[in-house]
Parts: sequence; structure tokens; C-alpha cells
Amino acid sequence: MHDPQADVWKGAAAGLAAGLAASWAMTQFLHLYEKLSEIHEKEEPQHSVNRGKQESAQQKEQGDDATVKAADKLSRGLFHHALSQEEKKVAGPAVHYGFGALTGAAYGALAEIAPDVTRGVGAPFGTAVWLGADEVAVPALGLSGPPWEHPASVHARAIAAHLVYGVATEGVRRLARRVF
Repeated sequence: MHDPQADVWKGAAAGLAAGLAASWAMTQFLHLYEKLSEIHEKEEPQHSVNRGKQESAQQKEQGDDATVKAADKLSRGLFHHALSQEEKKVAGPAVHYGFGALTGAAYGALAEIAPDVTRGVGAPFGTAVWLGADEVAVPALGLSGPPWEHPASVHARAIAAHLVYGVATEGVRRLARRVF
């Protein structure tokens, strides 16, 4: 049932701020995961947490991270300009944070209309973003290969990162909504 006190714009603003903060938290989680993986691989060189490391190294060398690819496609489509390596260093994170903020804004607005979406402290939201973005949209847009080409460890890391994003979005959204 719709709450007459609900304010969708305030919810969207709280969600936008939360999405930005959660994108940062997700990035920090991935950096920590990478550092721990490097330590683990030094101890057990045969075991690789990310079996797609060779592909990942090649993608980094080519600047083929999905967010960079998206930024480059947008730049080519809108401005007929291919991004330079220096521009890609800024554009990739801009796409990551922009997507996180906009997704958070949509979540914050929806939380005002249908508060049940906030159940699970943001974990279902993070899972939905992982499934919709990483597993469906990114491959469909040609920003990565199909999901079955990546080992389970890559998917596990991605869903864990998106759970961090979802929980952080909900936590910050609740705090921000008290202020707004």
C-alpha cells in the first residue's frame, strides 16, 4: 500500500547518495579481494581464485574492462571520439560510479513506493543488480563474453561485490532518508 507520507524525490536523492557510497564500498571490497587473492596465490601458486586471470590481464592491457568499454562506446556513439588511454582511466570509474548512483536512485525511489524492496537489508537488491547487469546486460551489450565463458570463481567474486553494494546502498539510504 502506498504511504501518503512517502516522498519519491527524497527517496531518490537518498538512494543516489547511497549508490555513490556503495559503489565506493564495492570498489574497496574488490581491491581487498584482489590483495588477498595475490597473497593466497603466492602461498599456493597452482591455485588461482580467478581462473580467468590470463584473460583479465589481457583485458586490462587492452583497457577492456566493461565500464571502460561502455564509456568508449558512449563516447564513440555520442561524440564520434575514441577514448585515449588517459581518458579511459577517468571514464571507467565515472561509468561505475554513475551506474551505481543511478541504480541507487531508482532503488531509493522504489523504496518509497514499495517498502518491501528493502527487505533483506539490500542483499536482494545487490543480487538483482548482479544478475541484471553482470550476467545479462553486460554480455548482451557486448561488453563481456557470455557468462558461461567465465569460471565460477569470477561469478562468486562478482556476486559478493554486488552484495556489498546492495547492503551498503540500503544502509546508507536508511541513514540519508532520516536526514532528508
